[in-house]
Amino acid sequence: MSAPAQDRIDRLEAAFGPLDDPGNPCGQDALLAADSAGRAPAAAEAVLDSFAFDAEFVPERHGGRLARMDVLGRVLRPVFRRDASLGFGYGLNCFFAAVPVWTGGTDEQCALAARLLLGGRRIAVARHEVAHGNAFVREEFAAEPVAEGYRLHGSKSVIANAARSAGLVVFARTGETRGRTHSVLLLDRDRLPAGRVRNLGRRATNGMRSTDFSGLSITDCTVPHEALVGSLGDGYELSLRSSLVIRGLIPSIVLSGADTALRTVAQFATRRRADGRSSLDVRHVRDVLTGAFLDLLLGDCLAAVATRALHLLPRQMSAYAAAAAYQAPKLLAESMDEMSAVLGKATFAEAGAYAMFQKQLRDLPVTSLGHAGSAGRQVSLLPQLPYFARNAWFADPEAPAALFRVHDGLPPLDLSQPALLGDGDPLAATLVACTDRLEGAADASRDGGTLRFLARAFTSELADLRKAFTDIAPDDRKALASPHAFGLADRYSLVLTAAACLGVWHEQRAGTDAFLADPAWATAALYRLGRRLGLPLPDRPAADEERVLAEVLARLHGRRSYDLYGSALA
Repeated sequence: MSAPAQDRIDRLEAAFGPLDDPGNPCGQDALLAADSAGRAPAAAEAVLDSFAFDAEFVPERHGGRLARMDVLGRVLRPVFRRDASLGFGYGLNCFFAAVPVWTGGTDEQCALAARLLLGGRRIAVARHEVAHGNAFVREEFAAEPVAEGYRLHGSKSVIANAARSAGLVVFARTGETRGRTHSVLLLDRDRLPAGRVRNLGRRATNGMRSTDFSGLSITDCTVPHEALVGSLGDGYELSLRSSLVIRGLIPSIVLSGADTALRTVAQFATRRRADGRSSLDVRHVRDVLTGAFLDLLLGDCLAAVATRALHLLPRQMSAYAAAAAYQAPKLLAESMDEMSAVLGKATFAEAGAYAMFQKQLRDLPVTSLGHAGSAGRQVSLLPQLPYFARNAWFADPEAPAALFRVHDGLPPLDLSQPALLGDGDPLAATLVACTDRLEGAADASRDGGTLRFLARAFTSELADLRKAFTDIAPDDRKALASPHAFGLADRYSLVLTAAACLGVWHEQRAGTDAFLADPAWATAALYRLGRRLGLPLPDRPAADEERVLAEVLARLHGRRSYDLYGSALA
């Protein structure tokens, strides 16, 4: 990673100050008070204002700072470690809204979106309804062609930042032809006819309470021809293409909140009671802390692969973005459940030293859903897997080493390049290549027999998946929509997670981070994944897990983040 990018991340973290400082206006107590009141934390928003945070969401060619998707994922972490409402409501939702414009808009439309964001204003997105979508109610906008452009009408009750937005990206129904039913309109609210757009009341939510989820009603509002992004009927394709960009950020978002949750539970577990003992004396508590950290590392491996693949493997990254957005929230949600059992009644605290856990527990389901949630991510995976089984698995070359070298540079970001369906699966090939290297290693003591066994077990699982998907015809929609196929897609995403983990570990062996160079964390992580899959496993790698637990405690006391980077915390 470039020095200027790392400097931005460090400066933002320092500007927020210590989360556990009761006198900090951006600390835990202030954030919890704002969350309880359902209002934006003013001091924290002021920090983002001074940082010109929305410039992170504008590509460099349009005057912003967005050059690398993995850097954007990391810049988001200091914000989301503190408050998902702040991160989403202040800026990330604006990025979600702007991606269709960056992807398919004209130079003039991109300039408008950039001018709004760089001027500190917000853009909201009103998406179309889809099967299995996460809307509170079923409603949408429609646009009819007229001489002056399009007459827009309709309403949606829940749009993030609706009332605070100066720009709108509206997915409106413009036809009935299958696959071409919706179009995208970019609107500057200041230029819309007076009285045609009305803000609706705010909706209360259990998670991300400070985010403005309100609605809009638009009545017979004529918008110009140049508001159309792309061509008429491009809405569905623009939505899919946007998802390729957005999904890679989901792991960074959810792991940031889980990072704070783990730190909260680790502080609880290490506190000494009057008899000198602590919860760490209990084997189950140690296992929970170890497992939660491993899940965070696995989620970050997925984050690295999904975001870096946008630059390095744009023709193959579709499956990785979907798998990352699907699997990382699942892994971390399970960790949160396990950690809540360690906290016990403190899980429900809404004030005091452990109250941030309850907030992160409430926010996680909202931050991870997105537009179409886990079902939509699996649906985008499934059509690719029969093709991979026939043409890619055990045949493709492995992914480039740069995919896993998280500190290395990347080619320029070009959002026109990612393909909706992958033409190969080099990440799966990395799993096979790492397995072969481990089995051929001359120094068996360095990498360990357990890691070799686990890598082979996941490679065997990939072979089983190849057989299962070879038996499914690529055009057999009924078979691909079956519960059996969805279960296979879940298994595939876990295999990809193992491949990402092995790839990251392999490329860190010669690095300066002693922990990431150690095979202990990769061994313990693959063992944990293998248990989820029900694979035949060797004896539990107790010594490797102890090494991981030691790192959990070292990062707690050293105030470092629980991800691949071990960043210094304020």
